[in-house]
Amino acid sequence: MKKLLNTLSLFLCVSTLAGGNPSHSDAPHGATPAPTKQESTQTTGKVVEYDLVIEEQTVEPAGKKIRALTINGTIPGPTLRFQEGDWARIRVHNRLAHSETSLHWHGLLVPNAQDGVPHLTTPPIGAGSSHTFEFRLRQAGTYWFHSHTGLQEQQAVYGSLVVSPHAGEQVHADREQVLVLSDWTNEHPNEVLRTLKRGTNWYGIKKGTAQSLLGAFQQGALGEYLTREKSRMPPMDVSDVAYDAFLINGKQELHLEGRPGETVRMRLINASAATYFYVESAAAPLQIVSADGMAVQPVAVKRLLVGIAETYDLLVRIPPTGTWELRATAQDGSGMARAFYGTGALHPAPDVPKPDLYRMDDMLTASLAEMEQGMPQMKGMGAGHAPSQREEEEPARPLSPYRLLRSPHSTALPAALPRRSMELHLTGDMQRYIWSFNGKTIDEESVISVKRGEVLRMELVNDTMMHHPIHLHGHFFRLLNGHGDYSPLKHTVDVPPMGRRIIEFAANEEGDWMFHCHVLYHMMEGMARVVSYRPTDEGGKTPDLHMGEHSMPMFYAFSDFNVLSNRSEGTARIVSGRNGLIFGWDAGWDNLGDKARYEGQLLYERYVDVNFGLLTGARLSNHENVHSTETRAVAGVWYRLPYLAIATATVDSEGAGRLEIAKTFQLSARLGLEARGRYDTDELWEGAATLNYTLTKNLSLSAGYHSEYGFGGGLGFRF
Repeated sequence: MKKLLNTLSLFLCVSTLAGGNPSHSDAPHGATPAPTKQESTQTTGKVVEYDLVIEEQTVEPAGKKIRALTINGTIPGPTLRFQEGDWARIRVHNRLAHSETSLHWHGLLVPNAQDGVPHLTTPPIGAGSSHTFEFRLRQAGTYWFHSHTGLQEQQAVYGSLVVSPHAGEQVHADREQVLVLSDWTNEHPNEVLRTLKRGTNWYGIKKGTAQSLLGAFQQGALGEYLTREKSRMPPMDVSDVAYDAFLINGKQELHLEGRPGETVRMRLINASAATYFYVESAAAPLQIVSADGMAVQPVAVKRLLVGIAETYDLLVRIPPTGTWELRATAQDGSGMARAFYGTGALHPAPDVPKPDLYRMDDMLTASLAEMEQGMPQMKGMGAGHAPSQREEEEPARPLSPYRLLRSPHSTALPAALPRRSMELHLTGDMQRYIWSFNGKTIDEESVISVKRGEVLRMELVNDTMMHHPIHLHGHFFRLLNGHGDYSPLKHTVDVPPMGRRIIEFAANEEGDWMFHCHVLYHMMEGMARVVSYRPTDEGGKTPDLHMGEHSMPMFYAFSDFNVLSNRSEGTARIVSGRNGLIFGWDAGWDNLGDKARYEGQLLYERYVDVNFGLLTGARLSNHENVHSTETRAVAGVWYRLPYLAIATATVDSEGAGRLEIAKTFQLSARLGLEARGRYDTDELWEGAATLNYTLTKNLSLSAGYHSEYGFGGGLGFRF
C-alpha cells in the first residue's frame, strides 16, 4: 500500500507541473531573492524558481533621467539559468500602477498557454497582480524573454535566458558571458510611433541620414535620387528611429571578465526594438557555434550582422596582451555599444562603413547574389586563426551569415508527412507607416491556418527596402540555405531588402501562435499573423480567436501648420489603420490686405494602398468666386504620381471640380520647399510655394508666396 501511495504521489506531482493552468501568487515585498533550486522527487528534472518584478523606475542609460520600466530593478532584467530537462517556475509580479504587462519566452518550446502573448495564449498580467509560468526546458541554448504588451519591450522589459545542455557543451570554452544588445530612446515609445506615423523626416535629420537634392549632388548620386523619385519610391533608410544610445547589458561601454589565453563563449542576444547590429572583435574573427540556441558547425566571420531577436553563441580567444574591443555598431551607422576584454594597450575594432542611402545597389546586389549562389556550404574555422583569403573578401557590410550556417546533424523532416507551400510578401508604406503581409495588416487578415502533422513551406518575399526579422512562436523552422538535410534550425529569420528566404516547419503543436516582424513598430502597425491549428469556419475565419491589442489598430493624432504674416494653412489628422479624419484650412488676406479669406474642409480618408486613397466630406469657403458662403459636400481621390507628387481630384455638391498637385522638394536635410498648384472651376488658378527650415522636431522657420496673398514669413509647427 505504501508503495502504491508513493507512486500516486509522484504521478500527481508530475501532472501538476506538466498540465493545466499555471498557479498564481502574491508579489513579494522588499528585495527579490536569488533563484532557488529545489531538488524534486520527480524523475523528469528539478524545479528552478525565479521571481521577476516589473515596475517603473527612474533610469539614466543615455544622459537623461527618465521614467522607464525595469525587471528586478535592472536593465536588462536578470539572466535566468536552467539545465536542459529542468522545470521552470517563474512568478511574474506586475507592480505597475495602471498598466497590464506580459512576458514571452522567445525561442523556447513551451505549451501554448505558457507562451505569454496576452489574450491570444496567456491572460495579461494586470496592474498589481502576479502570474506564474511553469514549463519544462525542452532544449538547450541561448534565449531571451520580453514583454509582448504594447511598446514595453522598447521600455526595457526584456532579459536573457540560458539553458545548459544536460550532457555539457559540445564546444569547450573557459568561461561565458551573456551580452544583451539593445537600443535606447529618451522619448516615450508611444511618441516615437506617433512621430513615425506622422511621416516626418525628423529622425533622419537627427541621426544624419535624411536624403536631399543637395546631399545627392554632393555624393554624385543625383541621377539615382531622381530615378528613385520617378519610380515613386520614398527615401530609403536602414532604420526607422533615431536612438539616443545603444547598449550592451544596459551600458554603452563595459569590461568583460577573462584572462589572457582563455576562450570565452559570448552568448549574444539582440533585444533591440528596431536595430540590427554589426558585431566585430578587434582580436580575431568571431567563431559562430550556435544560432538561435541551436548548435551549428563552427564557422568564423570577421563581421557579423545580427538581426533583431536573433541570438548567436560566439567563441573569442583573449590574446596574451592588450585590451581588445568588441563593438556592436548600429546598422544605420548612427551609434555603437562597446565591450572590452583583456588588459594593456587598447586595440579598437574597425569602423563599419556607413550605408550609402543614395545607392542601395550594393545591398540589393549582395542579396541577389546570395540567392543566385544557392548559399553554398562553407567550412568552419577555429577561433584565433589568421584570416583566410575568403575572409579578406567578405564585404564591408555583409548580410546575415545564413549561407555559412550548417547544422551538425540532419534536420530533414520525414518524407511521409504531407507538404504544403505558400508565398508571403512583406509589404509596407514608410510614409503612411503601415506594415503588412500580402498588403493586409493583422486586423484585416489574421490567420495562417495549419493542420497538425503537415509540413508548411513558406517563401518570404520582401517587397520593401528595409530588413525584416520574422519570428515564429512555438516552433523551430528549417532555413533552406543550400545545405540540404543539414539546413540550420532557427526561430527568427532576417529577410533582406527586396530579398527572399525559404523556411519550412513541421506543424507539431496545437493552439494559436504569433508570427510577426520583430521590428516592434512594424509588428504594432500590422506586420503580423497568427499561425492557428484550429479549424476555420465556412467563411475562412477562426472562431473565438482573441488577439487583444494585436488586432486593434491604434489611434494617432497630429497636426502640421504654419502661421505667416500673410496667411496660415495646415492640417490636423486623426488616423487609425486605413482610416483617417482630416481637417484642413487655408486662410489669409488678399494683396490689398483689406479682406480676410478662408477655406476649411473636413474629410474622411480611406487609404487604399501606397499610391491611392479615397476622400469624402465637406468644404466651407467665403471666396468671392464661390457665389455664397456655404458648406458643400465633396468627394474625390488622391493619387501618388511619379516623382512623389500627390494629385488630388474632388468634385463638390454644386458640381464644381478641383484638381490640385502638390510636392515637397527636399533641398537639404533641413530645408524643404512645399509647392502646390490648383485649378478650381469656380476659382480658376491658385498657386503657393513655402520654404521650411527645420529647427527642432516641432518647429521650423517658414517663408513663402501665395498667388492670392503675396509674400509672407513666420513659423511652422508640427505636433
